[in-house]
Amino acid sequence: MSGPPPAVAAVRSAVRPGLRASAQPVLVAVSGGADSLALAAAVAFEAPRAGVPAGAVTVDHGLQAGSAQRAREVAGLLRGLRLDPVHVVPVEVGTAGGPEAAARTARYAALTRCAEECGARIALGHTLDDQAETVLLGLGRGSGPRSVAGMVAERPPFWRPLLGVRRATTRAACADQGLPVWDDPWNTDPAYRRARLRAEVLPLLEDVLGGGVAPALARTADLLREDLDALDALAGEHLARLTGPDGLPAAELAGLPAALRRRVLRGWLRGAGVGDLQAVHLGAVDALLTAWRGQGPVALPGGAEALRASGRLVLRPAGSPGRSAAVAPDPEEQHP
Repeated sequence: MSGPPPAVAAVRSAVRPGLRASAQPVLVAVSGGADSLALAAAVAFEAPRAGVPAGAVTVDHGLQAGSAQRAREVAGLLRGLRLDPVHVVPVEVGTAGGPEAAARTARYAALTRCAEECGARIALGHTLDDQAETVLLGLGRGSGPRSVAGMVAERPPFWRPLLGVRRATTRAACADQGLPVWDDPWNTDPAYRRARLRAEVLPLLEDVLGGGVAPALARTADLLREDLDALDALAGEHLARLTGPDGLPAAELAGLPAALRRRVLRGWLRGAGVGDLQAVHLGAVDALLTAWRGQGPVALPGGAEALRASGRLVLRPAGSPGRSAAVAPDPEEQHP
């Protein structure tokens, strides 16, 4: 007996290890596009064989005419694949960050709620091509190595089993199984940056560099992520060792390499409840260690302040009384 077509087999092979590794129920997030639809079909086939309950969820963003009807049609298709339960979740999309970012924020919030309510992990259909686009976007924004390291396959509650599968493969898998694909017009609208990357930049790079660009970018993300994970682990060890009830020792922390020191600072501040940290905040706190000239406290998001006092880096929470004698800077720590 012949097996499934190669594209179908490739997608099924991609989801099989993850399904066999965990008995946690899975909900496949499906837009109706080729990537998520091929993923849904593969999970529907492999999950019963792995003994894993599998359903699906489709999010109606309400941003395009007929979106509610399309969401119902997608849900019907998913039920036809014998996925159960199938959820249709309407969301309200805000405006912060532009339409793409706002839709993504609303979608991920809805998917996270579904995961929590169902005790499930959410399978997402991001492919190797999506990974390559994410790496290029991170490079263009200059938003740091984590953005260039791209998406991770496992970050609970999200699971991305297709990061090694090409977009052409998912489309072929849908065609081989007779699955009707809906192509979101946003994906080809040049008003959106990712659409232009997909239609213009990556094809140009493929032409100039002789092909293989998307896999190369994905490999770069994997390699970089390994290094970043190692640095994060080392920084966590330093943070645990250095943190005390009266803050961090300034001189010892200043002696760490910058890549570790800033990670320790970020972990310390976030652990103290300081959110929405930007590079400018982290740089100013770092300057209390590496460019100390007796400067005053650094204002942080939420009203907290970081300051150097008595040879230590300390955090003054929002609403706390002014500087006390206990944290007054030492005379020798003033201007040299």
